[in-house]
Amino acid sequence: MAVAHRHKSHPDVKLFRLCPIWQSGNTHSSSSSSTHNLHHPTHPPSDTNLKASSSSKTVSSVAKSLLPPRRRLRLDPNNSLFFPYEPGKQVKSAIRMKNTSRSHVAFKFQTTAPKSCYMRPPGGILAPGENFIATVFRFVEHPENNEKPMDQKSKIKFKIMSLKVKGGTEYAPELFEEQKDQVTVERILRVVFVDPERPSAALEKLKRQLAEAEAVLEARKKPPVETGPQVIGGEGLVIDEWKERREKYLARQQVGALDSV
Repeated sequence: MAVAHRHKSHPDVKLFRLCPIWQSGNTHSSSSSSTHNLHHPTHPPSDTNLKASSSSKTVSSVAKSLLPPRRRLRLDPNNSLFFPYEPGKQVKSAIRMKNTSRSHVAFKFQTTAPKSCYMRPPGGILAPGENFIATVFRFVEHPENNEKPMDQKSKIKFKIMSLKVKGGTEYAPELFEEQKDQVTVERILRVVFVDPERPSAALEKLKRQLAEAEAVLEARKKPPVETGPQVIGGEGLVIDEWKERREKYLARQQVGALDSV
């Protein structure tokens, strides 16, 4: 009976001894994991996150470069410069510009043929909402043997650039070099010839713009109206109102002194 009793209780003893071992193993693993967490509470950003952020910046910059630039100037005409076709002569074209932004804008012309073309003026600064007409001069060469008349439109091009500046800034071409990252290419204009002997809408518009540009140029040549002291006499003496009154007063004093004598 004793043997039988010992034989029955042996598995219970084994089971009792195995359970604490399983629990202690679990406790050790949990404690080790908690100790690991205490030593490393936060994880530094991985290289994958850094690469993702840099790639997102690259994508945004590429997207911005693909978007059309915001125009600061409205041009008329906006795609071409029309010239009368007169071989062997210097001809003129005109283009109107308007500053459509809320800031002062500097503009500058460039051409692929600087020896035969020039602009008047080559650059300047426009206030917000200001209009301006520029005149472009070009010498028209005689056509070559294998070239048809009026077929030179693809050889010469003009580029108009703009730059946002502060009010009161004086124009200088160096502005576009110093801030070239902020320069916007407004348009690249191609040359189109029109027949001066054949009436057309382009020719009539060109004549109106050239007449307006000449009127503006003549108005600038006239001396400004003077509102200050007047210049009289051959020697250019300046006599204002107070000085004139003083001279009259002194003249009256002299007359009175003579009468008293």
